[in-house]
Amino acid sequence: MSHPDTLRAAPEPILTAQSLSLFYGEYLALQDISLSIPSNSITALIGPSGCGKTSLLRTFNRLNDLIPGFHHSGRVCLQGIDIYSPEVDPFEVRRRIGMVFQKPNPFPKSVYENVAFGARINGYKGDLSELVETSLKKAALWDDVKDKLKKNALSLSGGQQQRLCIARALAVKPAVILMDEPCSALDPISTRKIENLMTELKRNVTLVVVTHNMQQAARIADFTAFLNVERTSNGEKVGCLVEFNKTDLIFHSPEIEATRQYISGRFG
Repeated sequence: MSHPDTLRAAPEPILTAQSLSLFYGEYLALQDISLSIPSNSITALIGPSGCGKTSLLRTFNRLNDLIPGFHHSGRVCLQGIDIYSPEVDPFEVRRRIGMVFQKPNPFPKSVYENVAFGARINGYKGDLSELVETSLKKAALWDDVKDKLKKNALSLSGGQQQRLCIARALAVKPAVILMDEPCSALDPISTRKIENLMTELKRNVTLVVVTHNMQQAARIADFTAFLNVERTSNGEKVGCLVEFNKTDLIFHSPEIEATRQYISGRFG
């Protein structure tokens, strides 16, 4: 159902899926996904609605565990360690693999407390104020909020709230940040700020981004995975990985005809 990983000359992978299939009860959502996410890169997950992009993203940090009936087969590994192993703490997985959602979701607390929250609950022993400032600077938000740290985060603009959520994720020093359509609710100026920020962040963290915006994927992603819906032998629809490669190859010389058709807008 899925095609072999055609990645060429990639950096060392940090996050891998091996023969991964996802189930919600008896429903098979994704089948036989195998791919390796290179470190210090941006990987875009593209494909039509319903192909399982967000389900795959949430599997990478075990958020699907919170859905009754969810189970999986295969492996998901962070730096070679199976994150679904019984010995692995899912809370530690979510600290190492952060998440930024489609709609900004700051806590109804101050800007400062939003950023400090994760560090506090993880028992951070360093200078909390320094960590907050550093995280906000990394999220390109410090200049906007340095005089508003005690203000409620909900008073910020949508773009600022999304960058605050990124700062909150950065404060616990993750290895990977997952982003589920992080710009879909933002205006073009805020979108460009987030895209520029993502390009800066990949120096120190790996990003995996779900996007429906083909131009965005082409602009920011180093690697792109195209997922699609196919029919199984018994006629049921299931999400699958069609092609995974460097972004310029996916967009300009894909190996699979379905990828070419999706990129050119013939379906989706």
